[in-house]
Amino acid sequence: MKNSLGLHETLDIHEILSFKNICLTKSATMSHFAQDTALKNLLALDAHQTKEDIQQLTNFLSQQ
Repeated sequence: MKNSLGLHETLDIHEILSFKNICLTKSATMSHFAQDTALKNLLALDAHQTKEDIQQLTNFLSQQ
């Protein structure tokens, strides 16, 4: 059994990466406009988790 991704799987991962990058941009941008501390913390947590997700997907693609 081979350990490589098919073309459609690679494209799906690139699509997910694009979506995650948009989410990160939005969370980072909106955190500057938020005035509520709880909302700012939530957006910061989301941005941190999204960065980890992007790194994990990028590492996965580079191993293929």
